[in-house]
This record gives sequence, C-alpha cells and structure tokens, in this order.
Amino acid sequence: MVCEMTPISRARAEELAVAALLWLASDAERVSAFLNASGAAPGDLRERAMDPEFLAFVMDFLLSDDANVLEFSQSQGIDPLDVQRSKAALPGGELPHFT
Repeated sequence: MVCEMTPISRARAEELAVAALLWLASDAERVSAFLNASGAAPGDLRERAMDPEFLAFVMDFLLSDDANVLEFSQSQGIDPLDVQRSKAALPGGELPHFT
C-alpha cells in the first residue's frame, strides 16, 4: 500500500522552511545543532534563507527529529505532515520511485 501525500506549492514550502529556520534560530541549542550539521555560520543564515536548496536542508534537519517536527508544527498551527510536504516541494525532495 502506497501512502499519497497531498502536495503543497513551492512558495508555501519555502514559506514554511523560512518559518522553520526562524523557529530553529529561536533556541540556542537547536540553532547550534543546526549550524553544526549544516556547516553554516550564524551570519550566513539571513542570506541563505533565500536559497531553496538551503531551505530544503532546513526541512531535512527538522525531519531528523520527530519531537522537533511536532513542536514546530504545533507552534505554526500546521499538520506535522506539512513539514514532509514542504521537503517534497523543495529541491531534492522528490521521493524516488522504485517500481
């Protein structure tokens, strides 16, 4: 059985990814973990927030921890699946088809 996701627009995906970046930046521990994982410097975040590939990494990072997905989703009043939908709409987010 294949689970189909209702897609969201690229613009909405980018909007949610920027919100996720701001959410990560609002907590010292979370932003530190993100910076370590991304290799970005704190001063890079504002400029890179407009880069769709960087935003895809933001969503990848968020998706790596279910607790963060749930907390972020609750803070935004969105369905937690919207995080995954956002990733799917950003560069590199297409799910592979093995059939």
